[in-house]
Amino acid sequence: MADIPRNHPVLRLGTRQSPLAMAQARETANRLCAAHGWAEGAVELVPVVASGDKIQDRPLAEIGGKALWTKELDAWLAAGEIDASVHSLKDVETLRPEQFTLGAILERADRRDRLLGAASIRAIPQGAVVGTSAPRRAAQLLHARPDCKVVTFRGNVATRMAKLASGEADATFLAAAGLERLGESGVGTPLDAQDWLPAPSQGAIAVECRSDDQEVRALLSAIDHAATRAEVLAERALLEALGGTCHSPIAVLCEQDGDALAMRAAIYSADGADRTEGEARFAAGDLDAPRALGRDLLARATPAIRALFGGEP
Repeated sequence: MADIPRNHPVLRLGTRQSPLAMAQARETANRLCAAHGWAEGAVELVPVVASGDKIQDRPLAEIGGKALWTKELDAWLAAGEIDASVHSLKDVETLRPEQFTLGAILERADRRDRLLGAASIRAIPQGAVVGTSAPRRAAQLLHARPDCKVVTFRGNVATRMAKLASGEADATFLAAAGLERLGESGVGTPLDAQDWLPAPSQGAIAVECRSDDQEVRALLSAIDHAATRAEVLAERALLEALGGTCHSPIAVLCEQDGDALAMRAAIYSADGADRTEGEARFAAGDLDAPRALGRDLLARATPAIRALFGGEP
């Protein structure tokens, strides 16, 4: 970007104001500065309080879905008040306005969930109360442990850990990547991603910019991680085919397998009683294969599962 005045930031990155979001924005800024040889301060962080952070007493699906994490930043980006937005990609709607594009997807961190309050799913006490607001985690838990009771747990990482410590639940789940970014990598027990499939795009940070801003797109491309992009775009293609929403329990593991990608996905009924699983192997960049897997899962799913799918992603 030419003619930047001295001490003027080269890029303005919008971010939610939560501690984890700020940590992710700082990581993005540091990567940009390292990639371009910029001095500290060349990237300005512009925080916003997202609607999803303001309402903590109800499940996200009841109050507007994933758009509550993005709408304020979208407005700023569209108005040119920021040059790009930093998001946890798992919180970004599958179908986005054409005026925005994923300018960079950072190398994926640990995609696993961590279980707090017990050493394993099997070790959770009989009849335990487990806190989570994620339909995927609730359904997976109830599928494996129908004796457990699920209660809504919302809030940032510190809030949920405090709720657990105060006895509001016996156990809960947090994303390993988020804990690591907050310096809490020793908290909880990591769950094997082969047995406990993660959320689509979990562990991936995305940087979104205006589609027509070629200068910013060029700058962001320096920190784009091709292998992670291939994985998460495949996972988002699966979501698109499923018509998944915030109500939809979707679990997926997509990994490099030689020169291809291997995907395992499962969808559930809300109570976890019904589960449909499928697999696919395909070339990186082939989005038709994960879409076909999504359609196959829906075709084989029970009515209780299908009732939760087919909406606006």
